[in-house]
Amino acid sequence: MENSEKTEVVLLACGSFNPITNMHLRLFELAKDYMNGTGKYRVIKGVISPVGDAYKKKGLISAHHRVIMAELATKNSEWVEVDTWESLQKDWVETLKVLRHHQEKLEASSCDPQQDSPRLERPGRKRKWAEQRQDFGQKELLEPKTKDVPKVKLLCGADLLESFGVPNLWKREDITRIVGDYGLICITRAGNDAEKFIYESDALWKHRNNIHLVNEWITNDISSTKIRRALRRGQSIRYLVPDLVREYIEKHDLYSPESEERNVGVVLAPLQKNTAEANS
Repeated sequence: MENSEKTEVVLLACGSFNPITNMHLRLFELAKDYMNGTGKYRVIKGVISPVGDAYKKKGLISAHHRVIMAELATKNSEWVEVDTWESLQKDWVETLKVLRHHQEKLEASSCDPQQDSPRLERPGRKRKWAEQRQDFGQKELLEPKTKDVPKVKLLCGADLLESFGVPNLWKREDITRIVGDYGLICITRAGNDAEKFIYESDALWKHRNNIHLVNEWITNDISSTKIRRALRRGQSIRYLVPDLVREYIEKHDLYSPESEERNVGVVLAPLQKNTAEANS
């Protein structure tokens, strides 16, 4: 299938990234290989969107530091970047709204009239604007009139998929919109119950064709929780996170027994909001 016939995809990963690890980065590579390998899609970009401080998760350090670490981790990536919009919001933002924000950004950029405007020749050149305009019109006839807007899809691990079953953590209608309107690319491990979880959920089963399960055959058990635990105990995290991230953590002494107590006793923002709405 020619590239022009393939659906362009932007992979969006939302989460705490507290801190970002090598496993987070591997998710993007695994998803890209799988999606491109189907022959139907072409992944053009990956976006990391750290959650804002208002999420109120236990041990969540400042978004300022988490964003910088994510930027350091992707410094040498040719296709994965960090977006700060979600992290800068005063209130916690639902994942559905983050997906919508990025899809609307893509749609707006594809409609930018400046992208379709011919460039004027510099003063002193012989060619006249009329000739340029004619040439541009001919070129326009040879090129497609419109280009399909890339599709944003949510990249996640199996833990996020299974979190859909936690009462009041997600709105039922949000789950339906996320999998129906955007789609999931879920990285799973051999023996994982992701398929069973989809089977047992009517909402997920209905949109199962828009959920891509990607097996992670080279297993990697790195997690942010384990990284923070190692740091609290004074143990090395070298080769578990990018070197620039490790150096930044050490320089600013980001994770400690005290930092892990942050937001202790505070109800997670989505649970608080959705529970309140359910009881109103």
